[in-house]
Amino acid sequence: MEHFIELRDICKSYGQQAAVCNATLELKKGEVFSLLGPSGCGKTTLLRILGGFQYPDSGRVIVNGQDITDLPANKRPINTVFQNYALFPNMTVWDNIAFGLRVARMTRKEINVEVDRMLELIDMQDHARKKPGEISGGQKQRVAIARALVNKPQLLLLDEPLAALDLKLRQRMLIELDNIHDEVGITFLYVTHDQGEAMSLSDRIAVMNNGSIEQIGSPVEIYEAPGSSFVAAFIGDTNFINGQVKEKIDHDYIRIELEEFNSVLAWNDKQLNPGERVDLSIRPEKFRLFRNKPEATPYMNAVEGTVEDIIYLGAQTKYWIRVGEKLVSVQQQHGRFLLDETPITWGENVWVCWHANDGYMLQRFDEEDASMLPLPPEEDLEDDEEAQ
Repeated sequence: MEHFIELRDICKSYGQQAAVCNATLELKKGEVFSLLGPSGCGKTTLLRILGGFQYPDSGRVIVNGQDITDLPANKRPINTVFQNYALFPNMTVWDNIAFGLRVARMTRKEINVEVDRMLELIDMQDHARKKPGEISGGQKQRVAIARALVNKPQLLLLDEPLAALDLKLRQRMLIELDNIHDEVGITFLYVTHDQGEAMSLSDRIAVMNNGSIEQIGSPVEIYEAPGSSFVAAFIGDTNFINGQVKEKIDHDYIRIELEEFNSVLAWNDKQLNPGERVDLSIRPEKFRLFRNKPEATPYMNAVEGTVEDIIYLGAQTKYWIRVGEKLVSVQQQHGRFLLDETPITWGENVWVCWHANDGYMLQRFDEEDASMLPLPPEEDLEDDEEAQ
C-alpha cells in the first residue's frame, strides 16, 4: 500500500501551550489508523488540522502528493464523523444522508441511488423516514457515518465516535465500523483515548503524549514491544522492574540484579553489558502463579511472594503479590470451571513465575508515568477520596 496522506512536522500551539510538536505521520491507502493517547495529548488537534478545521503553525498536509495545507475543509477529499453525531434534528435519516449530495447538486436519481446504497450498508432501510430523536445512539452514529461516506471521500476522520455510547453498544459498533470499512475500502483515521478500541480496530496505531508521537506500529508491536515506558504503561497494564545487568548468560540472555527482589533472567534484546541499568516491562498475563515452587526449567524465573489483593472478574482474576519491596500485578485467565479447584486466596504464599523472553526492556522508567500503572483496589479508592 502506498503512502497517500502525509503530515510533515506539524506544530500547533495555543498561546504558550504547545498542543502538537513536530508530528509526522504517513497513512497508507485503505488502512485503519488510530491516534491514541490521554486527554490533552494533541490527537484531536492533529485530526482537526488534517480535516482543515484548524491551521498549523508550521508543517504541511499532503494528500496524494498534493499539498492541501491551505485548502479549506469543504475543498478537501476528507469527511469527519464527530462524537456528538452533528445530525440535523429536523431532517429525516434519509435527508441527513442526502444533504451533502444536494449541496453537490447531484440529480435526484443519483441521490436516490446513493442514499439507498448507504442505508443498505448501515442496515437502516426501515428507519429512513425517522428523525434523529426517534432512533438510538448507535443508529445515530451509523447515520453520521453514512452521511460522511456518501460523498465518497478519500479519508474518513472519526473523532471519538463511540465515546457517548455504553459499553455493549461500543463493542457492537466497533464490529460494524470494521465491516463498513471492509465494504468501502477507504482510509479511516480514528481518534480515541480507549486502548481497547484502537487495538481491536486498527491496522496501525500512533501513541501520543504531550503533543508528541511516542511510537507508531501495529497493535501487536505497540503492546508486545513498547518503545517507551509511557507506551508500556498506557497500553494495557504492566509491571516495571528496575535493576542492573549482573552478567551475560550467553549471546541472547542476561542476569539482572533487581532493586526490588531476587536476580532474574531476561532476553537481552538491547544487547546490554554488565553494569548497565535496565528497566523491564512485564505484562500481568505473562506471569503464572503456583502454590509450590515449580520444577526449575531453563530461562524460567520464579520469585516467592504473598497475596495482598484479589479481584475476581469472571473470565479472569487479578492478583497483587508482594515480592520483597515490590507489588506485582498478576492476571490469570480462567481456563476451567473454578468450583472444581481451591482458588488462591488472600495472605497465601505463592510463587510468581515467568519466562525470560516475557519481559521487554525499556528506556529508564519515567516517574511521571507512574499514574498509568495498575494499582490495587485500596490505592485506587484512596486516590478517588483525595480527588474529592
